Amino acid sequence: MARDYQAEYAAETPSRRKKRASRNRARYRMMQAGRVRKGDGNHVDHRNGNAMDNAAGNIRVMSRAANLKRKRKGLMTA
Repeated sequence: MARDYQAEYAAETPSRRKKRASRNRARYRMMQAGRVRKGDGNHVDHRNGNAMDNAAGNIRVMSRAANLKRKRKGLMTA
């Protein structure tokens, strides 16, 4: 069954929308700087884990594998 992205977007809380928009701004900022491209497989990571903090010293480019392997504060591991 296909996902209904419109319904998912409509059901998002305002704080969740702000975080997603902030992550999108971080990616756009890195695209403008020429550090990432659409479809290049790289992720834009927030060093301190706060998606709302898009300071230049807080965002960096990582491979998908490195970003997924990175430990997160406050998340439980199985």
